[in-house]
Amino acid sequence: MSSTSSEHQSTGTVAHGGEAGGAFPPFDSTTYPSQLLWLAITFGLFYLLMSKVVLPRIGGILEDRRDRIAGDMAEASRLKQESEAAVASYEQALADARAQAGKMAREAADAAKASSDAARTKAEAELADKLAKAEESIDKIKQGALAQVGDIAAQTTQELVKAAIGGEAPSKDVADKAVAAVMK
Repeated sequence: MSSTSSEHQSTGTVAHGGEAGGAFPPFDSTTYPSQLLWLAITFGLFYLLMSKVVLPRIGGILEDRRDRIAGDMAEASRLKQESEAAVASYEQALADARAQAGKMAREAADAAKASSDAARTKAEAELADKLAKAEESIDKIKQGALAQVGDIAAQTTQELVKAAIGGEAPSKDVADKAVAAVMK
């Protein structure tokens, strides 16, 4: 078995780069100081690279994005204020137009009412004038008719008396006095 063990050991050493001793180099305690040195050098180089090149670029990109976002927000705020002002202006114009339309409607209604009142007043005046003329005409006709009633009554009385007594009719003065006495 010792030959198998030496074969196995020889294949194992060949598989690890030909070193004898059998430990994986990062775990070999004899190489720790050089590994720590290279770790410090590599860390220092990465730190310098990050602090001098990468992080300033990333910071610049972030600052640009922040500025662009702030500018976009300011523009959006300005546009919002403009749109609110436009809406307020539109609503004010609409309210003014409604008020003007209401005023015009009231004025038109008042003008129509005034015109109607004037036409009615004129028609009433014309009707009152025609009525006064008609009443005056009726009074004249009535006065004329009443004046003729006495004459007609006197003539009728003369004719009735003539027919009743068969003689001569009484005089006009006598007939007028008789009619006047009856009418009182």
